[in-house]
Amino acid sequence: MGIPLASESRLASLEGRTPTIATLCSHSSLQIFHGARALGFPTLGISVGPPPRFYDAFPLARPDRFLSVPRAKDLPSAAEKLRAEGAILIPHGSFVEYVGADTFADLDVPVFGNRAVLAWESDREKERQWLDSAGVPMPRRYDDPSEVDGPVIVKYYGAKGGKGFFLAKNRAALEGFTPTGPHVIQEYVLGTRYYMHFFYSPLSDRGYRVGHGSLELLGMDRRDEANIDELYKLGAEEELLKAGIRPTFVVTGNVPVILRESLLPRAFDVAARIVERSIELFGGMVGPFCVEGIMTEGLEFKVFEVSTRIVAGTNLFISGSPYSDLLEPGLSTGKRIAQEIQRGRSEHRLAEILS
Repeated sequence: MGIPLASESRLASLEGRTPTIATLCSHSSLQIFHGARALGFPTLGISVGPPPRFYDAFPLARPDRFLSVPRAKDLPSAAEKLRAEGAILIPHGSFVEYVGADTFADLDVPVFGNRAVLAWESDREKERQWLDSAGVPMPRRYDDPSEVDGPVIVKYYGAKGGKGFFLAKNRAALEGFTPTGPHVIQEYVLGTRYYMHFFYSPLSDRGYRVGHGSLELLGMDRRDEANIDELYKLGAEEELLKAGIRPTFVVTGNVPVILRESLLPRAFDVAARIVERSIELFGGMVGPFCVEGIMTEGLEFKVFEVSTRIVAGTNLFISGSPYSDLLEPGLSTGKRIAQEIQRGRSEHRLAEILS
């Protein structure tokens, strides 16, 4: 048995009823609603302002009902309505970014997964402490710009889809950068980027065992970034700046990829280390998470970030991926979340997967 995350009082709104799967109308909501409906759960879309019309174009993923709030940060004022609906909130990147990690952590509504993880993901200092202590290879971090001796990337805290990231190929190039918030300066590792979509189930007793549960690989992607391509991130930046174009890392889309099969053991080992250390630090992760890293030409995988929730790259695989199809044909991350909730309910173990 796993560690209970949710208190009895927080689970009271779900007593004796079929839960409603709810999330913010953004990011990966289409597959979350689609997966929930496939397993017979009622669905609720939380919209900022009027319900978005684009859901009408996707009837199999349109939520059954909508709940509108003036701003995402006003969500706590709707907590009573959400509890009355028997809602289980599914966090995703936009949800966390727009509502705010602190507000989301205190929201008095059942949440899928361990909300304690947000404090570790949204603070890059704590995230590095977590990954370092798990023995996960990471790019070098520079505490002071004067230490920079090669290409670096400057990243801000939180889930911002790459917004504001700054690339400098040497210390001199970094001198013209003025940060606008909490950030880290990180070695820019040359290699191939991979975003690996994992799912950790504390309820499962089969498969790739980690802790008291099992680890699954559901998909993998790369990201299209607004106006800069991988081959030109270092070499063409000066010419682009002369032309009045500032390269950005804002994510605009995703591309499916697969890893060399011989590298899969390495990928699972890294993910398992992250999960095992999370159990020791804050009671563990539950459900989807993404290990984001770079495979070097020496076949070393360096992790630059972990996203502890469903990521937008999973939208590529609403009908399944080359990896999830080996678990169950047509399995999406959204459907896998619904399956975990269904199992937790049938086995009276919701306290282990909700917080």
